[in-house]
Amino acid sequence: MAIHQWPAAERPREKLLTKGPSALSDAELLAIFLRTGVAGQSAVDLARQLLTDFGGLRPLLEADKETFIAARGLGTAKYSQLQAALEMARRHLEAELMRADALTSPAAVRHYLQSQLRHKPREVFALLLLDNQHRLIKFLSLFEGTLDGAAVYPREVVQAVINHRAAAVIFAHNHPSGVAEPSQADIAITHRLREALALVDVRVLDHLIVGDGHCTSLAERGLM
Repeated sequence: MAIHQWPAAERPREKLLTKGPSALSDAELLAIFLRTGVAGQSAVDLARQLLTDFGGLRPLLEADKETFIAARGLGTAKYSQLQAALEMARRHLEAELMRADALTSPAAVRHYLQSQLRHKPREVFALLLLDNQHRLIKFLSLFEGTLDGAAVYPREVVQAVINHRAAAVIFAHNHPSGVAEPSQADIAITHRLREALALVDVRVLDHLIVGDGHCTSLAERGLM
């Protein structure tokens, strides 16, 4: 049965409008994104099949271009639409952080960093450059490495901070393994960078490690 023949309260779009997006299942949300199904499958049926094939919503959203467009019912147009939607979500989080004090909005900082770094296949070292009210000036990916780590150069970190006239900074990097536990190397480079930035009167507020669904704060652990 086509979706337009379903009772109005069961149609994903109408359900979203009356009950809100949180009331919808992953398949229903995906069906709204897909808009139409394929021969023999409604949009919801297709969404359920895609979630099964990809192993869930997150693997589908993070699939590479070739894998995504090869799936039945998707293609390059849907891939472009998805990337645009994901980028809008990241920019929304960035705009929220630009209005907030990073020290008093730890959840916003974590959500933003997860949106930027969680999906990266290699380790990326990044900076949250902040003004004197601890609002975001810029997110800057500075170094990218292999699955095992990224080489971080204090001189380049100091130069980036000076170039953007930042008053404070939060370091961040991802662990592609998904385990957000700090290593001795993470702690050591944090101390080196903190010492280097102290020479130009820039405060290091934290170093966050992004794992799979979790961020670890070195400041909260007392490792700064």
